[in-house]
Amino acid sequence: MERRKLGNTDLELPVISYGASSLGQEFRRVTIDEALQSVRVALELGMNFIDTSPFYGRGMSEVLLGQVLRDLPREEFILGTKLGRYDLAHFDFSAKRVAESIDVSLHRIGVDHLDIILCHDIEFVDMQQIVDETLPAIQNIRDAGKVRYIGFSGYPTKIFPVIIDQIDVDVVLSYNNYHLQNTRFAEHFDYLKEKNVGIINAGPFCARLLTNSTLPDWHQEPEEVRAACKQAADHCASKGVDIAQLAIQFCVANGDIATTIAGSANPGNVRNWAKWAATPIDEELLAEVLEIIKPVKDIGHIEGLPENN
Repeated sequence: MERRKLGNTDLELPVISYGASSLGQEFRRVTIDEALQSVRVALELGMNFIDTSPFYGRGMSEVLLGQVLRDLPREEFILGTKLGRYDLAHFDFSAKRVAESIDVSLHRIGVDHLDIILCHDIEFVDMQQIVDETLPAIQNIRDAGKVRYIGFSGYPTKIFPVIIDQIDVDVVLSYNNYHLQNTRFAEHFDYLKEKNVGIINAGPFCARLLTNSTLPDWHQEPEEVRAACKQAADHCASKGVDIAQLAIQFCVANGDIATTIAGSANPGNVRNWAKWAATPIDEELLAEVLEIIKPVKDIGHIEGLPENN
């Protein structure tokens, strides 16, 4: 699988990486066997950057990952987790919790260091705390050797300069903001590259919006967006193509993105992603799909505190 350098770090990530949120049953009930097998398949196919969080399954994702990773040489995988978000409405970015959270994650996964640690969904809190307390606390832990690279994740694109203009970070992650229907994340790519910040994209399917699956009840995109994407998916199907394939290929095609994270506890899905990422995109079909969704281009939803949007 093609690999790309992550910002100014020494990490080279696969263009498609494995997101372990599904291991925490965030989207459906999963069996332990299929969860563990999906991780093993990802690693076999070269998707050896794994992204997780203590929020996913309230620790379940990290524990299950530990069952797979504990038997592998540490140099065979790149591991990222997060801190600060622990339940739907439970956030704690204090320096004290930073230290506790990292130690708990290391214990759950069974490793002695993390390659990447991200402050998780910072748009839900006072972001100045991230600058003044959280990131400095992580820097101290990095100096102790438990963490290699530091960053933050979130949905509103406004958050990136607010943090990065004040303090250095190595990497940022945005979800559901670079895909076929919404490319707002790309507006910040030149800025991020100038700052030597690695770019990680997550959510190429926008929570099933760009698949043939039924949308979950909690999906937040407006109805006009859903309708246009359903029309695009049906158009792809009429050409014998799964729109999810186009979604993966669209993200991979942008060389500014080090990796795009996709998550599933279905090993078959993981195999498809690797195959699609290596398949040339159908430019004619892509143009047709982009024309269908053009009226709803870059329409999204609000996430987090109002002042952070």
